[in-house]
Amino acid sequence: MHVSVIAAAATACLLQQRVAAQGIGNPDTYPRLSTEKCTTKDGCVKQETAIVLDASFHGLRQVNGTGSCGGYGIGGVVPPLSKELCPDHESCARNCVFDGADYEGNGVAANGSSITLNMYMEREGALVPVSPRVYLLDAEQDNYEILYLKNQEISFDVDVSKLVCGMNGALYLTEMNATGARSALNPAGARYGTGYCDAQCPTLPFINGVANIDAKGACCNEMDLWEANAVASSFTAHACTEPGVYPCTGGECGSIGVCDKSGCAYNTWKMGNTSFYGPSSALTPPPTNNTVGSGNATKFTIDTTRSFTVTTQFLISYNPSPINKGTLNEVRRLYVQDGVVVENAPVSDPAMPPGDSLRMSHCQAVAGTFENLGGLRTAGLALDRGMVLAFSIWNDNRQFMNWLDSGKAGPCDLEEGNPEVIKQRRPDTAVTFSNIRWGDIGSTYSHPNNTGAV
Repeated sequence: MHVSVIAAAATACLLQQRVAAQGIGNPDTYPRLSTEKCTTKDGCVKQETAIVLDASFHGLRQVNGTGSCGGYGIGGVVPPLSKELCPDHESCARNCVFDGADYEGNGVAANGSSITLNMYMEREGALVPVSPRVYLLDAEQDNYEILYLKNQEISFDVDVSKLVCGMNGALYLTEMNATGARSALNPAGARYGTGYCDAQCPTLPFINGVANIDAKGACCNEMDLWEANAVASSFTAHACTEPGVYPCTGGECGSIGVCDKSGCAYNTWKMGNTSFYGPSSALTPPPTNNTVGSGNATKFTIDTTRSFTVTTQFLISYNPSPINKGTLNEVRRLYVQDGVVVENAPVSDPAMPPGDSLRMSHCQAVAGTFENLGGLRTAGLALDRGMVLAFSIWNDNRQFMNWLDSGKAGPCDLEEGNPEVIKQRRPDTAVTFSNIRWGDIGSTYSHPNNTGAV
């Protein structure tokens, strides 16, 4: 009996501590985004999944008050975490709570199986960048939906017609924790968009569910399924030597640290094929920022003035060797537009090995660091462990997104990607993703041998 009383008292104390450190203020209301899981045998089955904005879009305020705990901000200088309220992990959890996010006000619109992300929104009479980033939640809206895509594929429809030079509408996988690192110090978890990481090892206010007092980087494996605007596109595999979310310090966070920041990428324009992807219509002004439509528009294979389907396949080795069997050895890209399946444009640069996908020979030629960190084998291990689907829209006030669409990478000039130019000339710039499906190879897109996929 005495032991039971002590245990009950200890339980009550623990519950009281957890209530004091709930980290949850006003509830969030998640926009629904239906997705589908597919098999070659049974076709595609609809899932009532949802999306959640990143934690940075959820107000972080003082418990029982309106004062900010710092750490996050939109469209300007981001204040640091309050040293008074967040001197350590426990105090920050006890003193601060996350509130629900304003999805519409932050440029997010979901309807059925479609999601649109807007770069700019009007606030107090001024147009400001909001650059939303959202993650896919499971049907219970409690954890992130985890995708296991090795020897599988994922397809989605995309409309990039409003994405001008310098813009990037992205859909990618990141090895975030399924719960958003939910714990007694972070009860909010995935429900409030916590736990972000990527191969750039960003320094965030919170890492692994606790206040990032020591300014560590949040590193993890990343697979960029789609980074694009209407004139250029890229898909990229990034490798990190450490599984899950790794808190890096010092040189570990750098260009020769635990993650490969540049990645092994495939950009058709950069590979020498300049007529494969772009806006074909002469009736619509092309999405460069300083030109107008003409009667001499290039006829592109994939016309970005209209929506199309993107399919990414993660193919494995069937080599019987125990070392190589089942390892990821190729990331392949397909498109569907107007009911026609289009193979990815092959390399036409004579300095590059032939091919049309991410393979070891391609990555050895363009991504030495990626190969040094294990290359596609390492990326495949992350796919085995499962990854979270992220959506974002952004531009870059430092490099103007030149790496994606300028110089050898695309047709834009070096200044067109300046965010100030974009805001003035295309304030409605946005991207729409829809009909997201994943499953068996060949099951998620329409082709002559598959009548089940839409």
